[in-house]
Amino acid sequence: MTQPNPSSVVAVTGGYVVPITSAPLDGGTVLLVDGRITAVGHDVEVPAGARVVDATGRWVLPGLVEAHGHVGVAEEGEGREGDDVNEMTGPDMAGVRALDGINVDDEGFRDALSGGITTVVVKPGSGNPIGGQTVAIKTWGGRTVDEQVISEAVSIKSALGENPKRVYGDKKQLPSTRLGAAKVIRDAFVEAQHYRAARDAAAAKDEPFARDLGLEALARVLDGELAWDQHCHRHDDIATALRLAEEFGYRLVLNHGTEGHKLADVLAERDVPVIYGPMFTSRSKPELRDRAMTNLAAMAAAGVRVAITTDHPVVPINYLVHQATMAVKDGLPRTTALEALTTNPAAFMGLEARVGALEPGRDGDVVLWSADPLDVHSRVEHVLVEGVTVYTWDAEAARGRVVERAERFSGR
Repeated sequence: MTQPNPSSVVAVTGGYVVPITSAPLDGGTVLLVDGRITAVGHDVEVPAGARVVDATGRWVLPGLVEAHGHVGVAEEGEGREGDDVNEMTGPDMAGVRALDGINVDDEGFRDALSGGITTVVVKPGSGNPIGGQTVAIKTWGGRTVDEQVISEAVSIKSALGENPKRVYGDKKQLPSTRLGAAKVIRDAFVEAQHYRAARDAAAAKDEPFARDLGLEALARVLDGELAWDQHCHRHDDIATALRLAEEFGYRLVLNHGTEGHKLADVLAERDVPVIYGPMFTSRSKPELRDRAMTNLAAMAAAGVRVAITTDHPVVPINYLVHQATMAVKDGLPRTTALEALTTNPAAFMGLEARVGALEPGRDGDVVLWSADPLDVHSRVEHVLVEGVTVYTWDAEAARGRVVERAERFSGR
């Protein structure tokens, strides 16, 4: 058997290990080889020459997963120049990709590391009924964003309710009502069905076929390759989302779901997951009148699978874990809260083979916390992304330190 190069082996030892998918281990070891987890347990043999990260007295968890953020496309402190969230020049923007607007030097990525977040699904905004394609990336690692991509085949962002109604109503064009927004989505999928049939017929005859980037993306939703990320708050918009998903047979993931508790039994029965939040906000618009952290606990109690989002920069991304803490205060079970930050968002976005848990085969994204992460006094002290230390807390200086791209790629 070929032995791994010791320089590529990292052992996180002596901590209170919380794998998420199995019982916690006090004094456990997480072994990483070539950026992947190879072993988790009490009796893990640490190869000679491995780099050892002493986690004694600390909690060890997988990197957290933010399933709905705009980090990199809504750059902090940059104003209009850094705002690439919404391409609001037409209600159907299925052909645009968040990937093409991400700046990996956005300060939000550094904040993400300080909050223990190693994976984020970056999404276009909610100004359009069909906003565009999302992308799952690591929060650190690349000279360009392409080197941080986990998957481009994640989802398409869509919006119902107040946002597209306001945007296009102000322009006095379709859609200026909830009826119109649903029509835009319905028309687009009918066209995508025709497009897919014509494309497949041309392929069967080995004939040329003119590509349409938007319809091609929607066909991937119909084929089940991409999820349909549906922004909606009110229960009537959630009902419309369910109606459209049933009509066209796509995989629905609710984003925000503010009034999801009013249809919790239906969501549970249909196994429609909810990415809930942001939670640290006021009732800033009519759709949020019934906003309450207890709504999340009510959905979970009914059997709805849930994740938690900051909707960064609506709420700073590093506050993701604090939202979970407050949700526990308001009735969400602790186990569910940790799942809502890790395994659940990974599964909703089709990333469970890579991230969301400490188990062999997944990426070596490991976070050391000073104590229980759901204790508001706890802080992130050490972050590894694919086995590389990328963030450490400097207690003497009372600040965190990120390994910057310039350091990593110097000399290349």
